[in-house]
Amino acid sequence: MNENINRYIEANKDNMISDLRELVKIPSVAGMPQDGCPFGEKPSEALSKALDICGRAGLFTKNIDGYMGEADFFSDKKLHLGILCHMDVVPAGIGWSVPPFDITECGGKLIGRGAIDDKGPAIAVIYALKAIKELDIPLEKNVRLLFGTNEENGSADLAMYLKRNTLPPLLFTPDGSYPVINIEKGMLRTSLHADDIACKNGAKILSITSGETVNAVPMTAETVLQGVAPESISADFDGIIFEISSDEDKTIIKATGKSAHASTPELGRNALTALLSVLARLTDSPVLKSLCELFPYGETDGLSCGIKCSDDISGETTTVLSVCRSDGKSITCRQDIRFPVCESCDGIISRLQKKCRLFDITADIRSEPHHVPADSEFIKTLLSVYEDVTRNKAYTVAIGGGTYVHDTKNGVAFGAEFPGDENNMHGADEFIKTDSLLLNAKIYAEAIIRLCGKKEE
Repeated sequence: MNENINRYIEANKDNMISDLRELVKIPSVAGMPQDGCPFGEKPSEALSKALDICGRAGLFTKNIDGYMGEADFFSDKKLHLGILCHMDVVPAGIGWSVPPFDITECGGKLIGRGAIDDKGPAIAVIYALKAIKELDIPLEKNVRLLFGTNEENGSADLAMYLKRNTLPPLLFTPDGSYPVINIEKGMLRTSLHADDIACKNGAKILSITSGETVNAVPMTAETVLQGVAPESISADFDGIIFEISSDEDKTIIKATGKSAHASTPELGRNALTALLSVLARLTDSPVLKSLCELFPYGETDGLSCGIKCSDDISGETTTVLSVCRSDGKSITCRQDIRFPVCESCDGIISRLQKKCRLFDITADIRSEPHHVPADSEFIKTLLSVYEDVTRNKAYTVAIGGGTYVHDTKNGVAFGAEFPGDENNMHGADEFIKTDSLLLNAKIYAEAIIRLCGKKEE
């Protein structure tokens, strides 16, 4: 590692924290569109602040109608490397021990919404370029920082940008984890609907409710029935607690399991599929029986609904039946599917339709797998930087989630989380370790120098 870079970053620790605080103080949660603020006033305000910090670092900045910004190292050289960050954040939510929209320094941590996702990493990148510029380290090729304002709500900012602009040939985002994420599974979010869930044995379903978000294993599920005696109900599923109660002529069953992200459903306990299994036995409803056969409790690889597949580089399909709403007549469920690079959205939907014959299927989100070959010189360089700076083994990673570069042609995720880190991302007391903020800046500086610097003769 360049020792001058190392000393510069260490000497500028307080400045980095001060600039991060300026960004975090802006609650850049998506809001109502306004003139010049397509995703709300605060995301655009945070974008302007990021570009101001870049300007103070000697970079050449451009605000693109409030939805994205550019900060170039050179004003007149061909673009070679892009680094994609975002200034929008998720809402603060509850449970914070400190003010969410500020930076609180405590126990070696910098706590605040956006500290790790993605304002802290953005500051690390800015200071990497600032160090290169102020230390007069020669670059031959241009680097462009790209700042977005809608990553947390669908990346419409990037879609708008790409209508009029071209991304550089090399691109990474600090919106993931180390060493290098080069594969992101494809994703489908489907709705399964049936008009008639009539029972065959005299029981009557009044309602079924489960799940709030499609991309999470549902922790709770509840049904209200008539014509079923509470004492006749038996349920035994590992990891699920059932509560059975009555209200006049109604019987209420509530199942409680364990939530998990849809990219890792095996870590959860699906309350919905457990409850559907109980209901299928109690009601003899053909539609509910079919749902149980398609989505048996404990299965997360899509075998029973016909979509199981795998490959050596990205792993196997994962799926979760996550949201359910029924008024006792019809039923609608939502399904999250993450699939490997050996399949396509059309292929998965075709497989699903062959199995789910009792249901109308629609897909509201379709995203093909993203793959940048691990043997590219770009990825080899990033891996060598990680190993040289951290002294830890470098390798490529395939994930079921998605990063900011998912819909780009050649982008990878490079940081900013280190293996084993838990930064409370999207939760209360989100943080980045102070040492990690500095280490990120050193890694990014070294990567920029190797990718864009002058080659030795």
